Amino acid sequence: MFYEIRTYRLRNGAIPTYLKVVEEEGIAIQRKHLGELVGYFFSEIGPINEIVHIWAYPSLDERERRRAALMNDAAWRDFLPKVRDLIEVAENKIMKAARFSPTGAVAS
Repeated sequence: MFYEIRTYRLRNGAIPTYLKVVEEEGIAIQRKHLGELVGYFFSEIGPINEIVHIWAYPSLDERERRRAALMNDAAWRDFLPKVRDLIEVAENKIMKAARFSPTGAVAS
């Protein structure tokens, strides 16, 4: 399994607004296309104004296919401006689970 870890640093004080619009509109669109949401988090202690969401994919090809479908969805394109200006920095990582990870590993 591959895990996409998306981390956003938001403008100071923007977390409540961001979470509200994602909960009301964005997450349903993402789930429709991206599939397995592992978790959606916001910082409480440590770096402030940070959002992290993690998605699981059986392969990188499947991730690419699903991300393309999301970007082709008109509802998603309409949603993006509602959060885009709240995000100051975005980081994306693709992680592969170790064989002994409880989340499941990709066969080598």
